[in-house]
Amino acid sequence: MRDALQVHGALSRGAFAVAVLVSLAVLFAPGSDVPSAPPGVDKLVHLALFAVLAVTGRWAGLGARPLGLLLLGYAVVSELVQGLSPLARSASLADGLADLAGVVLGLLAWELLADRATPAP
Repeated sequence: MRDALQVHGALSRGAFAVAVLVSLAVLFAPGSDVPSAPPGVDKLVHLALFAVLAVTGRWAGLGARPLGLLLLGYAVVSELVQGLSPLARSASLADGLADLAGVVLGLLAWELLADRATPAP
């Protein structure tokens, strides 16, 4: 497992790039393209999306603090764009909080996985 968590150059950067592209599609799709779902599912999508961004970003070798700050900025900007643009979407504090929770959980998950993969001295 330790080898799987090592920064893998092109593979890890590619996984992070795919996560970013998926996030762009999810966060900035017009309201008419967003499928209907039971209440609360959108919060789970936000949480999972930002957790994946955090984990793949760390795997790609980005530092926890800069990555966390960039992802939090991305969360704020995405909510502002949704609320102020003609996407027919609305900004939501709850979505932003789900994004924040996803970032924190993703960063913690990476640390836990990395700690488990590091052999004891």
